[in-house]
Amino acid sequence: MPVSESPRIPVALSSSSVYPLGVAETFSMAEDLGYDGVEIMVTHRAETQQAEVLNSMVEKYGLPVMAIHAPTLLLTQQVWGSAWDKLHRSAALAKEVGAGVVVVHPPFRWQGNYASGFADGITRNEEETGIIFAVENMYPWRAGGREATMYLPHWDPVPEPYPHVTWDFSHAATAEADSYEAVRALGGRLRHVHLTDGWSNGFKDDHLVPGHGEQRVAETMELIGSADFAGAGFEGAVAVEVSTRTARKVGQREQMLAESLAFARKHLKQE
Repeated sequence: MPVSESPRIPVALSSSSVYPLGVAETFSMAEDLGYDGVEIMVTHRAETQQAEVLNSMVEKYGLPVMAIHAPTLLLTQQVWGSAWDKLHRSAALAKEVGAGVVVVHPPFRWQGNYASGFADGITRNEEETGIIFAVENMYPWRAGGREATMYLPHWDPVPEPYPHVTWDFSHAATAEADSYEAVRALGGRLRHVHLTDGWSNGFKDDHLVPGHGEQRVAETMELIGSADFAGAGFEGAVAVEVSTRTARKVGQREQMLAESLAFARKHLKQE
């Protein structure tokens, strides 16, 4: 490989992109469309929590699980017990299916000791498990023109001492953040990307097909795909995480996911 050529960055399909369809459909669509692997979001559905199910899909479709998204969303607070248990079980699942990354949201402010000890706990868990915990950027919650403090220490992981970060373009749009500048500031701490888009519209988290919003997605992806990003190239994966719930016509969901993959390949210079 020439010195100036960067390694191919894998592009995965998040299971959240095919919701309300399930794990089998995620793998099937990823294979049909030419994705390199999948990201599994752990939810109330048993199939997302079971290594034997996921490994059977890996064997059937020949695609790896590249990341596990821990059940740290507001809607999955009842999955897998306490906050730290969620992370421990997510790491165990990641190990069982061969994924090296767990995506995790920052704590909610009401989560007490978990929130206050989160940064140290993330570092400790990485050291103990050998799994990377990539903390995802979120956004402020706004109501009536006021901003509520929902996350501790903050919704923005850039200034926090996390060893690894996941960057989500839709969350950045809701937060009115500049993804290009944030990714450049993260440098080698950036370990995982949720490829999507959105509009700066207060609170709605759009998760649009990339290029359909106002984030600097193309420019940022080109930065990530450059051979000298962070001095050594990007070492993680890009996972398409777009909402396809508006798909009504036959093949419309697949079209959205194919367009997202093509966008990734183009701006990562992999065409």
